[in-house]
Amino acid sequence: MAITKEVATDLIEVIGNLKIIEVRSRVVIREDGDIISENLHRRSITCGDLDASNNLKLTDLSGESSEVQGIAASVWTDEVKERYRQFLISQLPEGFSP
Repeated sequence: MAITKEVATDLIEVIGNLKIIEVRSRVVIREDGDIISENLHRRSITCGDLDASNNLKLTDLSGESSEVQGIAASVWTDEVKERYRQFLISQLPEGFSP
């Protein structure tokens, strides 16, 4: 009886004007070649977070596939990064200062 686990990215989407990258992975468990379990997992990747000075600290993509890195390099323009930074600032509690 051989049990194997396969994990593969099966969908990459760019969502909205903030260019959030969503990555969907498919996990398949097989026993002797027959599928006994299958699940989908989704995660979102944003271009960054605010630092203490409200500057955008870019997301580290070194652990991502070259495909995700290429998409990010293409869609995360300076304009998108600034729009995302302004969005994050707008979400801070009123009166908040770092």
